[in-house]
Amino acid sequence: MSSATDSPETENSLKPSERRRILLEHVLRTGSAQLDELAAQFGVSRMTVHRDLDALASQGIVRRVHGGVTVRSSNLVESNFLYRSRLAEREKQAIAFAAAELVEPGQAIIIDDSTTAGRLTSFIPARKPLTVITNSVTVVEQLKEAHGIETICLGGRFTPRFNAFFGYVCEQAIGSLRANTLFMSASTVFSGVAYHQQEDVVKTKRALMGIADKRVLLVDSSKFGVTALIRLANLSEFDVVLTDSGIAPTEAEMLRQNGVNLRIVQIEE
Repeated sequence: MSSATDSPETENSLKPSERRRILLEHVLRTGSAQLDELAAQFGVSRMTVHRDLDALASQGIVRRVHGGVTVRSSNLVESNFLYRSRLAEREKQAIAFAAAELVEPGQAIIIDDSTTAGRLTSFIPARKPLTVITNSVTVVEQLKEAHGIETICLGGRFTPRFNAFFGYVCEQAIGSLRANTLFMSASTVFSGVAYHQQEDVVKTKRALMGIADKRVLLVDSSKFGVTALIRLANLSEFDVVLTDSGIAPTEAEMLRQNGVNLRIVQIEE
């Protein structure tokens, strides 16, 4: 989990989208939570918690109950994946559209398990013929009827939380392949470094980075300024870093001064 949860003062500085992500992770771990408990833990008002829970409930991610919120145990995985897919939807869509411009017909590309990179499936059929390598079941499902696209699914240990494959078998399969371009994302970006909270996911992403001639990182602006448990990669290891115009100008300038090829997609208000 993000270290931003260390204190109420830090929590108050979070963007609503980031606070809701951390709040949901807490509910997914515990199965349910009370309004007063959440307000105290996150150092925010009851009204703020009300708004956060209403936003999650309106997307079908959690269920409101008297005085709090709950997630049915059978829906824990689905709720987590659904939340990640719906977070910053407009920004992710714009970033994926810009990323698709980097794809050329005839290439072999990699799309990782991230919900941001996964949105490429809406745009790449226009770039056929293509070979798509992925460890994401979602990507396979979305491309299974796309003409002119050959899909290679990386097997391994299936992880329902991410609807994707990871582990030793997956990494061995990755090592036998080569691709033109990798499109991937990360959980957070802090001080020019991308992070993720899961060790197996990081190992798979690093393996994917090792077989691509070109690496493209797709991260919406809400992920900047927050850290997670495991270091994934320096942003300078990517040929292109795509984000949206919500990124702080000082953050963008710092990254560019440190050699990051940052491209910003404008989001209309």
